[in-house]
This record gives sequence, C-alpha cells and structure tokens, in this order.
Amino acid sequence: MPTPSLQAKRAYYAKVRQSNYTASLRLAGFDTTPADGERKLPSRESLRSAYRCEV
Repeated sequence: MPTPSLQAKRAYYAKVRQSNYTASLRLAGFDTTPADGERKLPSRESLRSAYRCEV
C-alpha cells in the first residue's frame, strides 16, 4: 500500500479538524449547519480594526 502524499495528509487533517470543531459546537448547544464549515474566517487585520479603540 503506497504512503499518502503530504498534500493528501493535510487535506485529511483539515477535514477532520473542521468536523471536530462542528461537533464541539453541537455539543456546546449551538445550532450548526454544513454551510457553517464552509465559511471563511475574517482576516486578522479586519478583526483588529473592528475591535480597536478609537480615542
């Protein structure tokens, strides 16, 4: 049996990580849909600008 490539391993672990995250949200009582896993997270800079205090 051939060993899987590095790209295949990364894709597998990304899929498992997303599945585990969705399962943990369900266990915590949040309503989730499969579409929740497909959304991209906001960039770090956009989060910083949203929470930055303007004095």
